[in-house]
Amino acid sequence: MVLAVLAAWASLVGGGTAWAHAGPRPALLWGAVEPVASGVSYREFSLTASHGPVRGHLLTADLRSPRVSLDLLYPGSVAARSTVSRMAEARGAVGGVNGDFFDISEAQHPGVEATGAPVGPSVASGRGIGAAVPDGQRFGPPMPRGGSTRDVIGVGTDRTGRLDRLTLRGTVTAKGRRLPLRGFNQYALPVGGIGAYTPDWGAASRRRATCGTDTRRSAPCSDETYELTVQHGKVASESRAPGRGRIAAGTVVLVGRESGARELRRLRVGDRVRVERKLTGDGEGALRFAIGGFPVLRDGRPVAGLDGRTPAVRTSVGMAEQGRLFHLLALDGGPEYRSGLTVAELADVMRDIGADDAVNLDGGGSSTLVTRERGGHASVRNHPSGGAERPVANGVGVFVQT
Repeated sequence: MVLAVLAAWASLVGGGTAWAHAGPRPALLWGAVEPVASGVSYREFSLTASHGPVRGHLLTADLRSPRVSLDLLYPGSVAARSTVSRMAEARGAVGGVNGDFFDISEAQHPGVEATGAPVGPSVASGRGIGAAVPDGQRFGPPMPRGGSTRDVIGVGTDRTGRLDRLTLRGTVTAKGRRLPLRGFNQYALPVGGIGAYTPDWGAASRRRATCGTDTRRSAPCSDETYELTVQHGKVASESRAPGRGRIAAGTVVLVGRESGARELRRLRVGDRVRVERKLTGDGEGALRFAIGGFPVLRDGRPVAGLDGRTPAVRTSVGMAEQGRLFHLLALDGGPEYRSGLTVAELADVMRDIGADDAVNLDGGGSSTLVTRERGGHASVRNHPSGGAERPVANGVGVFVQT
């Protein structure tokens, strides 16, 4: 493939600090553009970063075309995993990348299974299906100062992309008392909290939700827990320990730990319970799609405090043209490119690609970018660093209406 120099990085507005120790910023070299579908294209690029050569794979989706849209790829349950290629094929996406960091290992909690659920909030086709875990319970590299597990990138009902922060607002009302709801289909609850689990959660055990603390993921599981199953607005059963298995339609399972558990113990089978919940953003208007990831680029400038030391294979999603043009990036994990980019370098790359705002998503063995021809199978364009696609919690899918 013939490569051409897109631009010399040193000439770009604002410069950058990620490359200062290595002298002049390296040139970004682009391969030929390949059309994927109307309004969607794919291309490769290469560069020499601070820790070695890097190859990247980029999928660009133009939401200015009314036929093009983005939505969440997920396996049908919040607490489940699948490969990006399988999720893209199942949903009919023309392409996509892996998404949020997720609960991948529970080695520090013997006897507790990892749930596979994502760190941050999820909105699929306009419906919130899960909220964020406490900051101290997240997986992934350190967030920059001011970052939160509630940070998302998404697209509003106005078809405009934006960075936002989604907060769970909810209550549990029973026996004349209104209790705050502090969790919704998430793998970790705040200490003393009550969480709601719906059929969207899936069949995974809810025990993990009561392990760790708000500041330390590896802290022991709580020994004070309680669970209520609420069917059609009434308590149907109770248990001292969180359970597992699929949740029936019309059913909400409430899990409490510490003071939250003590509140749930006040209720009995047959008591009426009303559970209300909503994910609310800081931006205007509802989000039709959202996925968790911490910002690395805002208004064309790298976020302060990004790590500039640790390189890795990475995935990112960025926006341009006032949120109407999306860039989905996954680095190649082949042996010759595996050193990857630091988070600070990633921010510079996303800006040089043309993004104004961007987030860092799960990387390493999770980084995957796929494209799919109409009616065909999804093709993995990068080389996953583990040698094969890793099943992940979710992803960003690109769709073209026919």
